Amino acid sequence: MDLVPALEEPLKKVLGPPTAKVMAEHLGLHTVGDLLHHYPRRYEERGQLTHLADLPMDEHVTVVAQVADARLHTFASSKAPRGKGQRLEVTITDGSGRLQLVFFGNGVHKPHKELLPGTRAMFSGKVSLFNRRLQLAHPAYELLRSDTDETVETWAGALIPIYPATAKLESWKIGKAIQTVLPSAQEAVDPLPDSLREGRGLVPLPEALLKIHRPHTKADIEDARARLKWDEAFVLQVALARRRHADSQLPAVPRRPAPDGLLSAFDDRLPFTLTEGQLKVSKEIFDDLATDHPMHRLLQGEVGSGKTLVALRAMLAVVDAGGQAAMLAPTEVLAQQHHRSVVEMMGNLAEGGMLGGVEDATKVVLLTGSMGAAGRRQALLDLVTGEAGIVIGTHALIEDKVQFHDLGLVVVDEQHRFGVEQRDALRGKGKQPPHLLVMTATPIPRTVAMTVFGDLETSVLDQLPAGRSPIASHVVPAADKPHFLARAWDRVREEVEGGHQAYVVCPRIGDEEDDPKKARKAQKAAPEDEAEKRPPLAVLEVADQLARGPLKGLRIEVLYGRMPPDDKDAVMRRFAAGDTDVLVATTVIEVGVNVPNATAMVIMDADRFGVSQLHQLRGRVGRGSAPGLCLLVSEMPEATPARQRLAAVAATLDGFELSRIDLEQRREGDVLGQAQSGARSSLRVLTVIEDEEIIAEARREAAAIVAADPELTGLPGLRTALDALLDEEREQYLEKG
Repeated sequence: MDLVPALEEPLKKVLGPPTAKVMAEHLGLHTVGDLLHHYPRRYEERGQLTHLADLPMDEHVTVVAQVADARLHTFASSKAPRGKGQRLEVTITDGSGRLQLVFFGNGVHKPHKELLPGTRAMFSGKVSLFNRRLQLAHPAYELLRSDTDETVETWAGALIPIYPATAKLESWKIGKAIQTVLPSAQEAVDPLPDSLREGRGLVPLPEALLKIHRPHTKADIEDARARLKWDEAFVLQVALARRRHADSQLPAVPRRPAPDGLLSAFDDRLPFTLTEGQLKVSKEIFDDLATDHPMHRLLQGEVGSGKTLVALRAMLAVVDAGGQAAMLAPTEVLAQQHHRSVVEMMGNLAEGGMLGGVEDATKVVLLTGSMGAAGRRQALLDLVTGEAGIVIGTHALIEDKVQFHDLGLVVVDEQHRFGVEQRDALRGKGKQPPHLLVMTATPIPRTVAMTVFGDLETSVLDQLPAGRSPIASHVVPAADKPHFLARAWDRVREEVEGGHQAYVVCPRIGDEEDDPKKARKAQKAAPEDEAEKRPPLAVLEVADQLARGPLKGLRIEVLYGRMPPDDKDAVMRRFAAGDTDVLVATTVIEVGVNVPNATAMVIMDADRFGVSQLHQLRGRVGRGSAPGLCLLVSEMPEATPARQRLAAVAATLDGFELSRIDLEQRREGDVLGQAQSGARSSLRVLTVIEDEEIIAEARREAAAIVAADPELTGLPGLRTALDALLDEEREQYLEKG
């Protein structure tokens, strides 16, 4: 039987089943290798040795002292009502002063045995004040057996790694476990090719692991982090490069539009000319569609830059070439909206097989989960016979029952809401792999695009079409200046009186049962916490208050995701037709809702939304010829990060700039969130914005290596690292079921 390689050894064998169980359940660590890659979040310095006479408050200190006395007290408490609670008080002295240490509960037994009067030890902990006396609660300590100054100095000067921990497993226990397995680091197989590592002056992997977990100096930490960042960037980029390479080997049907077909007929009837950007991006897409391997393209565009039009032209080109195109939207509201706008844009070109349809016309069908049985049956029939050239739908398109006559192109709207596996399920419906166009209105900095969507080529639409109006954005500090909020409602009235419409967006619906415990907690909160602690404002409450108060007499309706689909559709139709003045909604309107007559938006509790989300929402106004107005209402005090975030949104309409700010303020985890299974958990030391150069260089190196040796036969270490990354990905696929 082969010996298990040291790094694949299960933690159960090395650390014992109880510790291994907690590590697996709470930290996702199963093997020695997993644990070695669980890096410290930061490092504490134990502090230089401090004399007891001059202890600073609230700081981490290390003292060497002798135990003067130790007493065990029992007491009654809520946890130990029968007087069984235990508290150990130890007084220590170093000749310059005295200090009390306290230990509670089960933590008293070990120090009670070890800290006997006369014992010398080093104590490390945070100085606090109790009953006007300085104390250290539950300090870490190390008994000094031999009286050598060297142990004192090295122990006090050491950098203590602080690990991402859980309530069940403290950082220092993780640290101890890592010290147990650290010798195995010598056997870590290096994923970086030698030439790459030496060319960039990076330390070998075993040395990096040793230095990150047991650094002697801050330079050690820097060396280790520089090396480990490269590992993460490079292995991820190799995975993506191999995916690109494999995709480029797949066969696909080239789709070239007929010279005088559907696309030309559509272009001829457009009431405006396409922007330079739209023409450039369309050319990139048409060039890809004409090749015999599948297109994989990410189309990023500012809110309102005309992405849907570009995507529609690509779909028409494919229909022209005899294929079918499917557009996948994340919500029913958006699928219905897309369907409506596509049919409107195409006019009688969307009436294939119907009276009034013209010669080149095709049929455009809608497929969503909540459709009636008859409508659904007809839509499925139109797809399988090829009668429908274009289908627009939600996840319902991915179901097994849905079959296509000849699926040539898949357009995915708002990629970040679809996992890789859903993309693949839809692609699997073509006789040969269909071409893929992914759209997002949340602009992504180039590096994130390379990290998350590294298997896609990127096109960017950064020009707004002529006739789009600028949007003025302002922060409304409702708590500091209530009259600003009153003025905001006056502005909404003025817009409506001028013949326009407005949105009011709230974070919550308001039909949930509010938790009474939470409500009581909120009542006890300090005034400055109230804006944070109170439940977010709700659509139903706000609509009611506005109808009775500042917007009395206006036609107000509500819209939220949990409404029955027919009701949602009816509300949107009335708003689009101008029969409603003010729509009070949740973020269900965030993407794709297009009502050119809506010019004002008030976002309540704006601080509860992310930067990209606010930018998306704001893009719903100013879609016609009248200028747009977006008011960000917040009760947060001026100096808070939340208010700074809002100020940033108000200050720029550049989505790429905002997405950088957003990324810098959020953790990468959110960003890499649903985008690419497996990519998410692989980033431990790499930060997408700070490490732009590393990611770009890693992508270049990875592409070169995969082009030369797609199977990585000459790089066994890299293959191992890749299997570990993709194994994680497979596990996550299974979890998502």
